[in-house]
Amino acid sequence: MLSDISFTITEDDVAVGRLDKVILKRFPTSTRAFINRAFLSNSVSADGVVCKKGVVPTCGSVITIPQLLEKSDLRVVPQRGKLDIIYFDDSVIAVNKPPGQPCHPIAPLESGTLANALLYKFPELEHVGDDPLMSGLLHRIDSGTSGLVLCARNPDVYKAARKQFSQNTVEKKYTALVHGRVSQPGGVSGYLAHSSSYRGRMRCVSGSRLAARERAMFAETFYKPLSESDNTTLLEVTIFTGVTHQIRCQLASIGHPIVGDTTYGSAEQLKTSFGNYHLLHSSAIKLTHPVSSDTLTISNEADFTR
Repeated sequence: MLSDISFTITEDDVAVGRLDKVILKRFPTSTRAFINRAFLSNSVSADGVVCKKGVVPTCGSVITIPQLLEKSDLRVVPQRGKLDIIYFDDSVIAVNKPPGQPCHPIAPLESGTLANALLYKFPELEHVGDDPLMSGLLHRIDSGTSGLVLCARNPDVYKAARKQFSQNTVEKKYTALVHGRVSQPGGVSGYLAHSSSYRGRMRCVSGSRLAARERAMFAETFYKPLSESDNTTLLEVTIFTGVTHQIRCQLASIGHPIVGDTTYGSAEQLKTSFGNYHLLHSSAIKLTHPVSSDTLTISNEADFTR
């Protein structure tokens, strides 16, 4: 990690233009995201005056940037943590993630995630996968969602398994408790895009032309009722696609938001004894084993069904 960086603007720097571009050119071992973070925290100054990233510096100005992160800082920190390992062999690991725990860090040096605990127990995961913050994780589930998460133990297994995920051949089953009565099996299909009105929320998009413009992704969710009560239904949900908030958004779109889901549900949510989390659980994963080519099915029951 670099700290207390100061440099003087030259004519060559002025020719580059905006200050954020100047800094990136000066320090190519950093990233645009790290530099933006420094600006957002008001940590960049010109001649002692805090400045914005879009400013064009003048020749002779002294720029100061404290604690500028480098690409090498983009890594998971091993951290001892509880792991509920459901299955493991020489190739893959399946962990039952508790609700409320993020799958992986979103910033350097972040702790308390599933990836931190996995890397502590399995150090070989440090160099597995395309994202240095994932520790070999093959997919993600929302922080508030509990259940199975699959991890590859070496680069070859990661590549083979990720191909199955990207080709939508991995069958993922979830258990969900939803508001309302669902008496028949069914499915929801369509495009999902990030909401421009509500940060951190997805929305259904109709029409292929609109979907293309909003960079929407196709998602398909199948469900069947397992049991009913007066006001709720326990569903088995099956998906092959893996779009952000897919199950939560699509079930809410047909009038059956998941119990406890304050993002897609109503303000009046059913009180539960399972904490402040939505009742959605990753309960089974079926794929072709990346090494043996046998069918591998891993399952784990949700706490709220026991």
